[in-house]
Amino acid sequence: MLFNSLEFLIFLPVVFLLYWVIPQKFRWALLLLASYFFYMYWNWKLVFLILFTTVVSYFAGLLLEKFRDRRKIKIAVLVVSAVVCLGVLLFFKYFNFFYDMVWDIIGLFNGPQPSGYFSLILPVGISFYTFQTLSYVIDVYKSEIEAERHFGYYALFVCFFPQLVAGPIERPQDLIPQLKKNNSVSELDYGGAFRVMLIGFFKKIAVADMIGIAVNATFNDIQSANGLMVIISSVLFSFQILCDFSGYSDIAVGCAKLFGVDLTENFKSPYSSKSIKEFWGKWHISLSHWLRDYIYFPLGGSRVKKWRWCFNVLIVFFISGLWHGASYNFIIWGVLHGVFQIIGSFTLNLRNRIWKKCRIAPDGKIVTGLRIFNTFILTTFAWIFFRCGTVDESFTAIAKLFTDYSFTADYFIKTWESLQLTWYFALYFVLAIALMLNLEKFKTITFSGLTAVFKNEWARFVIYLVMGFAVIISWIYLQASDIGSSFIYFQF
Repeated sequence: MLFNSLEFLIFLPVVFLLYWVIPQKFRWALLLLASYFFYMYWNWKLVFLILFTTVVSYFAGLLLEKFRDRRKIKIAVLVVSAVVCLGVLLFFKYFNFFYDMVWDIIGLFNGPQPSGYFSLILPVGISFYTFQTLSYVIDVYKSEIEAERHFGYYALFVCFFPQLVAGPIERPQDLIPQLKKNNSVSELDYGGAFRVMLIGFFKKIAVADMIGIAVNATFNDIQSANGLMVIISSVLFSFQILCDFSGYSDIAVGCAKLFGVDLTENFKSPYSSKSIKEFWGKWHISLSHWLRDYIYFPLGGSRVKKWRWCFNVLIVFFISGLWHGASYNFIIWGVLHGVFQIIGSFTLNLRNRIWKKCRIAPDGKIVTGLRIFNTFILTTFAWIFFRCGTVDESFTAIAKLFTDYSFTADYFIKTWESLQLTWYFALYFVLAIALMLNLEKFKTITFSGLTAVFKNEWARFVIYLVMGFAVIISWIYLQASDIGSSFIYFQF
């Protein structure tokens, strides 16, 4: 079920009303049933996969706690549960990719690849809930948390519907206690919940989906695109994917608030970052922290020799790329970020010395602005691999990016028409993106009191009204144009 669908606009109020009407001791069961219904609405058969992963990790936690003083048994339980949970993920998401990879190598010596594909449906959210169950098992193994004995609460932790299919990736010590908490409807922050949800819908429908029209015009037919189209669409895609994914996260946070749950913040204005390292501290924060805690730190983190640190960084970003999708494109995208971070780290002192010799403060406004711009350019370039369907398409786009230009009137007219732009669309994009860049501030704005942005509560009210109007108009336009609007991160 999509957040931006009529079905969800019926589903959410019904679950919300039932949740606060029934006794507290039955609320977990309602949320659990609602979460499974939410997931089964897409494909009811695949609910058995999430149930299987849930059962395996639940009993693994109990066994780890029971044999907490038996190291060999604990290791065996950890390995078996990890292999089983990751095995499901690897089979459904990566089998055909690895099959192709093996035969690409064998085919170099033994001729063409035989047919061996499985027709597999990628279960929505499998990467998210697999990482969530793994973090639970690992934390119990390390005795950082106690095993959850109530299967219902643990199952709800795995499949809580606001964050089930696209995160944030929650930790058991953060989410399970909130699911057990005896909340009162009088304590709910209705204004905060609906405000964050409105911001999320605005980002997704009024910005990401509308921008997607121009982006798709370029990347769905990259052979016909020119260099200027690639530049414009790459920049627009940077904002499209930010609005699409952070919009989902905002809607998820708002939905969870309606049930007295505070989810992890997943974005903190990532395009204001001054380095790739800082970018990953602000983009998809829950995944970044997961990779840091369960892969980077166990590998030694930064407390190792330089060459080993480089290896650790590349491994983490390789896994990050592979986690996003079974494609060489995603691997290249991830490794690129690792390379950018390594180069940035090795050249930082040199760059600072150069700025000082030029009598420019390395932490001044000029250098800070240049670093933000540079980080945005690097991330936008890497997004090309993320957006394109194949490596060949990616390199075609990059080739056009550096070569395919002609400073003639016909060239600019063709670019404008090919992007399916009109003047009012272009103006809308500029205004929508400008507003979106300030939306992080609006999440904490209330209708009373002084704020750093607008001191007049009526000014704020008008902005929310305009956002709501833009969501409705954009949704009607998209539906009338039969333009798909699934969330980008649903495929992961």
